[in-house]
Amino acid sequence: MTTIRSAVEADIPQILAFVRGLAEYEKLSDACVATETSLRATLFGPRPFAEVLIADFQGLPAGFALFFHNYSTFLAKPGIYLEDLFVDPAHRGRGIGKALLVELARVARARGCGRLEWSVLDWNEPAIGFYKSLGAVAQDEWTIFRVAGDDLALLAGQPV
Repeated sequence: MTTIRSAVEADIPQILAFVRGLAEYEKLSDACVATETSLRATLFGPRPFAEVLIADFQGLPAGFALFFHNYSTFLAKPGIYLEDLFVDPAHRGRGIGKALLVELARVARARGCGRLEWSVLDWNEPAIGFYKSLGAVAQDEWTIFRVAGDDLALLAGQPV
């Protein structure tokens, strides 16, 4: 039996374990610098920047979804951006990922959001197939741009 709940501060070690598991799966472990301290500050500090849903399977944490609000000017409505969805490999194939997305869709509807969106690595065929099976549509005409690290500092006119 899977239950979905909002994460609490005591879940930080588990959230970090999920983040590291996702980084490993995506072959990006070297880019993962999150710590319990940084998660505590950004998820449960004075100004939380994101929210987390935890999926418990038979009473044990089995996966998570980390999300935050964005905004569509065309719809004039908020949206939800799913930053991370991860199910522990030992628990895959049990509907946990779908349960997390269903709950996130419910959250979006309850908050009056016009859409729920996320990105997926182009090589992740199992995830792409899964998302399409749920009715998600790839936005292939859009290209994601990112400025980070030293380039972000430079763009802000700050020393590197």
